[in-house]
Amino acid sequence: MAKVIPDLVAEARTGTGKGAARQARREGKVPGIVYGDHKDPMPIALEFNPLLTKLRAGRFMSTLWNLKVEGQEDVRVICRNVQRDVVKDLPTHIDFMRLRRTSKVNLFIHVEFINHEQCPGLKRGGTLVTVRPEVELIVPASDIPDHITVDLAGHQVGDSIHINDVKLPEGVRPTVDRNFVIANIAAPSALRSEDDGAEAEAEGGEE
Repeated sequence: MAKVIPDLVAEARTGTGKGAARQARREGKVPGIVYGDHKDPMPIALEFNPLLTKLRAGRFMSTLWNLKVEGQEDVRVICRNVQRDVVKDLPTHIDFMRLRRTSKVNLFIHVEFINHEQCPGLKRGGTLVTVRPEVELIVPASDIPDHITVDLAGHQVGDSIHINDVKLPEGVRPTVDRNFVIANIAAPSALRSEDDGAEAEAEGGEE
């Protein structure tokens, strides 16, 4: 299932330069620019409050956006820079880069776990410990996965599930080469207590 690309609404900004940018800020907007894809840069302005909400929600610069500007065709963009006021730490200018459908982009993709009932470790009372609820992946802009799937079937207590254990969609790969852990099947607390007790007895007997 393809990931839904969120909309980002902006308006075309007339004029460029510091004067036009200051005017946009006086009107409660954040000036910006859209560039790339061998097209002319397009000055835009975004409403301050909705933009600030999105920035504070996190992942803004790793999210692919569907930029909507009245009178223009929608375009897929990714944020490349947010300039901020050095005192107030509020956005004062924002840069977006256009992406073609053939482009590759780094995005955080949600991890979904399936087959809990077929996991022996969970049946024994183990706990699924999610290390990475999202994974940063390099994905095609034309086909962004909504999630990646981790199959828990057959996993025992003490197992670790790594990124190399997951079948990724075609054209998708991790941003790093390291085989990092996504989740663990932790031992139930009762079993951990028994193990700790056994270790303590073993240590006592050795003295």
